[in-house]
Amino acid sequence: MKKVAVILSGCGVFDGSEIHEACAALLALHRAGAEAVICAPPGPQLHVMNHLAGEPAEGDSRDILVESARLARGEIRPLAEIDMAALDAVLLPGGFGAAKNLCTFAVDGENCTVNSEVESFLRKAHDQGKAIGAMCIAPVILARVFGADLKPSLTIGNDPTTAAKIILMGAHHIDCTASETVVDEGNNMVTTPAYMLAGNIGEVFDGAEAFVEKLLGMCR
Repeated sequence: MKKVAVILSGCGVFDGSEIHEACAALLALHRAGAEAVICAPPGPQLHVMNHLAGEPAEGDSRDILVESARLARGEIRPLAEIDMAALDAVLLPGGFGAAKNLCTFAVDGENCTVNSEVESFLRKAHDQGKAIGAMCIAPVILARVFGADLKPSLTIGNDPTTAAKIILMGAHHIDCTASETVVDEGNNMVTTPAYMLAGNIGEVFDGAEAFVEKLLGMCR
């Protein structure tokens, strides 16, 4: 059974992992016979959003790992405790948390930095030949970590502003639809737009299934 580390960034589209995308990825992994090893780095979120009002919840503070545990139904481990040798792949769902908590792209754009634990984990995964997949906005993390050295081919869909920032970080951007997956065989990476383009939850789940199939197919 293939094991895939699923790195969450909180719980909720505006300040954490996008719930539909995370669930779609987890379901696709399950149906493909793979085991999801759900994990997240500890530490404070950039901020907490009131998802009903669509604005920051002033004075509130939440931990990335603790909030991710909501989405994982409590079955989650700190990223630092994950045994890379036992894994076959790594998967990052999207949501603003990927751009706010796992890196600073939401604030700093192409000049962003990546959470040190996340960057170290991804570099180690690549060095050991693990397949790496990212959904929605999460490919910007791969652009920042690997852009300068590996020049990976990635997608966030077809938004020209975000694509331009990915290119500035050294990666190549390929436009695609919500149902498509961009595969970079040379760098063992796969990416898909999900809610960057998807118009409904059905498109997200269909796209995630195809994406996970490609990801697992790249496992060595």
